[in-house]
Amino acid sequence: MTVPVATYSIAACDLEAAQWGVATQSKFLAVGSVVPWAEPHVGAIATQAHANPRYGPAGLRLLREGRSAAEAAEELTGADDGRGHRQLGIVDAAGDGATYTGSACLAWAGGIAGRGFAAQGNILVSEDTVTALADTFAASAGRPLAERLLACLAAAQAAGGDRRGQQSAALLVVERDGGYASLSDVLVDLRVADHPATVEELGRLHRMHRALFGQTPRDEWLPVDDSLATELRERLARLGYDGELAAAFATWAGTENLEERIDGVDQIDPVVLAELRLR
Repeated sequence: MTVPVATYSIAACDLEAAQWGVATQSKFLAVGSVVPWAEPHVGAIATQAHANPRYGPAGLRLLREGRSAAEAAEELTGADDGRGHRQLGIVDAAGDGATYTGSACLAWAGGIAGRGFAAQGNILVSEDTVTALADTFAASAGRPLAERLLACLAAAQAAGGDRRGQQSAALLVVERDGGYASLSDVLVDLRVADHPATVEELGRLHRMHRALFGQTPRDEWLPVDDSLATELRERLARLGYDGELAAAFATWAGTENLEERIDGVDQIDPVVLAELRLR
């Protein structure tokens, strides 16, 4: 027997930042392995309820071929004999959203789509959960997409969330060359597989992600003068990193997974300095 992915989700985009993403929470183990799909300059897809995971790659292919979100949703569900049990949200390359809820999805089930987003959920306490997703996305314009999506999940949970409770959550955001070392399109891919407070845990993971892989504007970096250089040498030495400052600093940063936030020792990212001072 197939277990329904009792879920609420939002697929969305930020056209100015050229980012697409999905955030989702569910009473279902490892929801991030099923629901979220996204590709830069193509779109974002959430597939849930009695989820059809093939909607992800197939939907992205349709969007890549030029279908709108609404056209892709219609084509995917129209060809699926199980469409009555499916739920789907799509945002396309132009920022148009579409949502679909099959007639056999378990109550409360439904969705709202608008410019830049598609929000949907099933087995919810009430429609307030989906309304909170949509309203929070609209009210958070101007913030980074990942932060907006996390805020949407938090608002949806506060509004009632999944009727069966919490178990897993996921956040996926893509941007062309926006990921690790500018060699990946995956800007954020965080998953909580099994946790009693999934939204809070996903937020904690995102804070860690920002600390390790975020970018502080270069004009906010601090010059490493003689006094700061002495402090860096002393702190690194206490941690067992002796020798020439640049080499010791780079070795420590690599050990702490902060290599993406350093560039020599003439200047230092204040986030990196704060981390070193905590050691």
